[in-house]
Amino acid sequence: MEPVEIKQKNKGGRPVKAVKKSRVLTLKCSNYERMIITAKAKKLELSTSEYLREMALSGKINFQAKALPKEVLALTGTLNQMAANLNQLAKKSNNVTEEFTKMDFMVLKWLSDDLKGFALKIKTFLK
Repeated sequence: MEPVEIKQKNKGGRPVKAVKKSRVLTLKCSNYERMIITAKAKKLELSTSEYLREMALSGKINFQAKALPKEVLALTGTLNQMAANLNQLAKKSNNVTEEFTKMDFMVLKWLSDDLKGFALKIKTFLK
């Protein structure tokens, strides 16, 4: 007979870390030094603890950008808003009970012009 594997149900939540960091190490510094350390950690998108640990262990930090540039995020957000507006207009135009007003056509024209402007911004950003 073969052994039967019992599968445990995943209860969700945060996964268990391989190495738990539970030891506290205190450090004394001035307010000015603390501001500098915190600012450097924030610039690298690390917590102060991660920053100090990495500097103490290796003496340097291998920085890799985790996020897209701010310009790309701003364009993405604006495009998402415009897509939602276009979706609402499309829903209204397909609805038999609601009429497509002149104001709706003006909004559609404005969104169309805005989209063309954003396409141009994207092209110039990628050059």
